[in-house]
Amino acid sequence: MKQLGSLLSDKGQTHILQGFDELSAERKLSFLSEIESIDWDTVALWRHPEDLSGKGKIEPIEGLSLKDIETRREEYFALGADAIRKGKVACVLLAGGQGTRLGSDAPKGTYDIGLSHPVYIFEMQISNLLQSCKACGAYVPLFIMTSEKNDPGTQAFLREHDYFGYPKEYIRFFKQEMAPSVDFMGKLLLEERGKLALSPNGNGGWYSSLKRAKADEDFPDIEWYNVYGVDNVLQRSADPVFVGATIVSGKMSGAKVVRKTQPQEKVGVLCLENGKPSVIEYYELTEEMANMRAADGSLVYSFGVILNYLLSARKLEEIAQERIPVHVVKKKIPHIDERGETVRPETENGYKFETLILDMIRLMGTCLPFEVVRESEFAPIKNKEGIDSVESARALLQRNGIEL
Repeated sequence: MKQLGSLLSDKGQTHILQGFDELSAERKLSFLSEIESIDWDTVALWRHPEDLSGKGKIEPIEGLSLKDIETRREEYFALGADAIRKGKVACVLLAGGQGTRLGSDAPKGTYDIGLSHPVYIFEMQISNLLQSCKACGAYVPLFIMTSEKNDPGTQAFLREHDYFGYPKEYIRFFKQEMAPSVDFMGKLLLEERGKLALSPNGNGGWYSSLKRAKADEDFPDIEWYNVYGVDNVLQRSADPVFVGATIVSGKMSGAKVVRKTQPQEKVGVLCLENGKPSVIEYYELTEEMANMRAADGSLVYSFGVILNYLLSARKLEEIAQERIPVHVVKKKIPHIDERGETVRPETENGYKFETLILDMIRLMGTCLPFEVVRESEFAPIKNKEGIDSVESARALLQRNGIEL
């Protein structure tokens, strides 16, 4: 304890020990564990937040169009299905969020989007995966990333529904790592006495979290991780054609993409930045670049990402030694003040630290854009109504023959 006190003194963070002596023995141990796990290099970034506005030389990236894929579909399928049967492919479902925007405090994957009968987001994700497994004649390991807040609810829900028919022996859960929050002076914030104000460290932390939990230790043959978000209920995971095409390309990663519907569509675009794959946000493209057309009239910068990536396990091991860029984000962070009273700020009052899977794509070095049909594979649920909502996803599911 003396050594830890000295460390906090050196970091100018002794304020978090206020009321420590009054905590229960159990809470003291938990709090000390939180403190010991702090990445002080990350916390120090509050002083010099990375300027993410400046970009390098942006160029289009070559990828596979729907026509290209159709021409070699059988070849790609055969190669991908073989890799799946040999245990070389695993799925990682990023499901650490709550359904807050949908009006629910439960894990987002448990949200019911059915009309005449229950149809859950998790149910759709697993149903999509089962289709791929059936086509290949083999199951793939399914790693489900939860968070501190939604892990018990997620596991209980899937257990209650018998994992929607997916074999339990192929499922592993792991929790996303958490990062502390600080105020604008770099002081650690407390959620309550004896508990740091922690938040998930962003979807770029999935690999380090999975490895720390040793979730993959029972599956030694994995060569590819198919990582995707829980939001998209039409997401096709462990797609053997996608797997096969990425393997044939010789690239270290693949990304499913949809063609932008218009130059100003609010979607991240896969392209090259200084010769490496990068996802550029729609507002980072100049008007000239956004409107640039190819000879056939199509948009030059048209590959919109849908958060479905295939990543080489070997390359992930290499980049694990590098520090993924940390985004320092201003947020409204509930905390306690020096009197121990809860404060719920109405304006931004501090920084959270997040890593993004988009930055991992750049570190992979090479990436294959793989076009999919938007109406068949892209139905994100981010809002209750309007664009990318429960309503729009229902319409697309019904269009694809899903009975709700």
